[in-house]
Amino acid sequence: MTNQRNQPTVQDVTYDLLRTLELTTIFGNPGSTEETFLKNFPDDFTYVLGLQEASVLAMADGFAQSTGKPALVNVHTGAGTGNAMGNLIAAYQGNTPLIVTAGQQTREMVGVDPYLTNKDATLMPLPWVKWAYEPARAEDVPAAFMRAYAVALQPPAGPVYLSIPLDDWDKPALGPAVVRTVSYRVGPDAARLREFAARIDAAQNPMVVLGPEVDRAGAWDAGVAFAEKFGAPVYNCPLADRVSFPENHRLYRGTVPMTISGATELMRGHDLVIVIGAQVFRYYPYVAGEYLPDGSDLLQMTADPEISGAAPVGDSLLGDPLLVLEQLIDLISDHSDRQLPAAQVPAVEVDRTESAPLSTDAVWSTLADVRPADTALVMESTSTLAELRWLLTTRPASFFATASGGIGWGVPGAVGVALGDRARGVNRTVVATIGDGSFQYSIQAIYTAAQHKLPVVFVVMRNGEYSVLKSFALLEKTPGVPGLELPGLDIESLAIGFGCHAVTVGDIDQLAKEFNAALGADGPTVIVVPTKPKPANLG
Repeated sequence: MTNQRNQPTVQDVTYDLLRTLELTTIFGNPGSTEETFLKNFPDDFTYVLGLQEASVLAMADGFAQSTGKPALVNVHTGAGTGNAMGNLIAAYQGNTPLIVTAGQQTREMVGVDPYLTNKDATLMPLPWVKWAYEPARAEDVPAAFMRAYAVALQPPAGPVYLSIPLDDWDKPALGPAVVRTVSYRVGPDAARLREFAARIDAAQNPMVVLGPEVDRAGAWDAGVAFAEKFGAPVYNCPLADRVSFPENHRLYRGTVPMTISGATELMRGHDLVIVIGAQVFRYYPYVAGEYLPDGSDLLQMTADPEISGAAPVGDSLLGDPLLVLEQLIDLISDHSDRQLPAAQVPAVEVDRTESAPLSTDAVWSTLADVRPADTALVMESTSTLAELRWLLTTRPASFFATASGGIGWGVPGAVGVALGDRARGVNRTVVATIGDGSFQYSIQAIYTAAQHKLPVVFVVMRNGEYSVLKSFALLEKTPGVPGLELPGLDIESLAIGFGCHAVTVGDIDQLAKEFNAALGADGPTVIVVPTKPKPANLG
């Protein structure tokens, strides 16, 4: 739309800029202060409706992770920003490039604090965005979007926030927006990388930890090539939100424990610990110990100066994981003939004849049998993290979890991943394993899955309690904590009410049958699996 003098408006110029930047999918829940931005919505744009801003934010997060490109989120002034904050933290800690826009009251009224004013708008989302800005003039809005795009994408990537008064969109623009291109990789210091390579070559009994940055950087194949040439055991970092190494590889040895003492015991005996694309380490809960055992050194390579600065031990190098790994492969000698002890895989006996409630091992091992290799897995069943050993990740960009530790990301995150797959022309099923408590946080996201007929299978582990919190209560010696039981939830009926096919299974055979049917369904399926509570592994 143009104004009466046929001069392009701020809205015209901004939408043209978004087209150029290929930001034509907008995630949102429309509010009164955003309707001036959304009016006469262009036919070449897609609006993805979520029923609450927490879901909207996580959908955009999953979408951006699937496509590998920034995503645009539109929330409602300060109230909508507040709703979205929990999943905004996850996006920040997961380095997801998002442009979050929030409507603001009319400029002429802001000074008198009218209803729905986003007071101190640029302060509210801090510190969980890289940049927060409210343009000083309506004419500055397009340039603010261009800067937001650049800041969100440049490493370490992450969300940014724009607060835009609702009357800005009809104002005349100064002219077309200035379009810029920006780099999203930073190369490592060559001399320091050579020094690291020499120390790596000299190691006698090293181990490698590959973190989420590797998969996010598109460096999966480079990580495998480095590991095979170096010939050392490879571990996932603790509490990983992405998996960066095939878990069926001969060099794979599992996940670093999440406690200080547990990680130390794993590292003991290794003279060099090489951490690429991860924090050192993502610890939780607190179990005291030394950060690094005697006789061990640690090298950290990351694109994020914040987690480099926070490392309690070791020497760090900043650089994009893909560039680091590609150069390291050429700098190190061939150690592929290194002799390693065989991987120790504990035998687990599983009873698949029982009726519900089922053991978690029976459920996960069954899912391992029926899940196609090309599916994506979204994980938010926090009390069954140990059972992830059944569902091996063997392909890049196929494991996703929250980076913040807060629940409520997994259900909308799975919706976003499926939408991103569709946008990039990838045909695969998204399997979301969700706890019954987690499922309630953002349950409204399954409405969006149903409306878009997305290929998502939600497997809801219904143990009737917050099992992981009961485990923490034991660890922290806090008996008598209230609110840890979840009776009376009819998840199947709730899912049907949002438009999904849903079923509650009574045994393993029915689980396998319903899962296979869901793979061929025209839309999402919610499979509720009554399970036996089991203490979580907090080591």
